[in-house]
Amino acid sequence: MVGRTSDWRGDLGRWLKPFRDRLDHKARRQMCPLFVSGLIGPGDRKSVQPMAERVALGDYDQLHHFIAAGLWDAGPVEAELLVQADKLVGGSDAVLVIDDTAIPRKGTAFGGCRRAVCVGAGQDGELPDPGCR
Repeated sequence: MVGRTSDWRGDLGRWLKPFRDRLDHKARRQMCPLFVSGLIGPGDRKSVQPMAERVALGDYDQLHHFIAAGLWDAGPVEAELLVQADKLVGGSDAVLVIDDTAIPRKGTAFGGCRRAVCVGAGQDGELPDPGCR
């Protein structure tokens, strides 16, 4: 996939297939790749309306319903996540660590934190306020 950006949605669709197969409703299977591509694709705003305008051809209602409506069993999707993560890291003693602290934050409101410079990333970030407990 390195150096190839024209078919990233096709690659994403193929990667998401095992997860989509675990979703119990046709509309959820349809909206899943649109939602994920809205999250990881271009565009700063990741709220539903701007994502719907970019990836769902303005179909705000369906995308919003996928995200917010109803209770559904996440167990099958979580089970597939374990299968896929095991394929990537493998081994009975393997550990998967997900760390989002390197993702630069945006905005001015930082609950319990103050703006600082992330030296490693070379970008603005946040650090815990020493006065907070």
